[in-house]
Amino acid sequence: MLIEEKLTGKIIQAAIEVHKALGPGLLESVYDKCLSKEFDIIKLIYNNQVELPIVYKGIKVDAGYRIDKIIEDKVIIELKAVEHLLPVHKAQLLTYMKLTGIHVGLLINFNVPVLKDGIKRMVL
Repeated sequence: MLIEEKLTGKIIQAAIEVHKALGPGLLESVYDKCLSKEFDIIKLIYNNQVELPIVYKGIKVDAGYRIDKIIEDKVIIELKAVEHLLPVHKAQLLTYMKLTGIHVGLLINFNVPVLKDGIKRMVL
């Protein structure tokens, strides 16, 4: 778990850099693209918009799930730009974590004055 803690620290720092530069109030897609650029700068390996099919009776079914980012196959990031994080947002991240077997996730809401107030770290 030590690797994941170090990794989440780097991810949070990158998100803070993006938030400092842009502030709150933009679309989630803008933060997503800028966070990818920041990850490129600090050389984090990531995948964007990862499709997550459901397996039903041995058959893969496209249920429309898309994970915003998976960092180094160890941390899932779910991005938001909403007034308040809701229980459904946390449930969404937990679902992605359970379905992928990735035990650490970050829910990041950029629509806050201070980013640390918009970050929720979750561990299975």
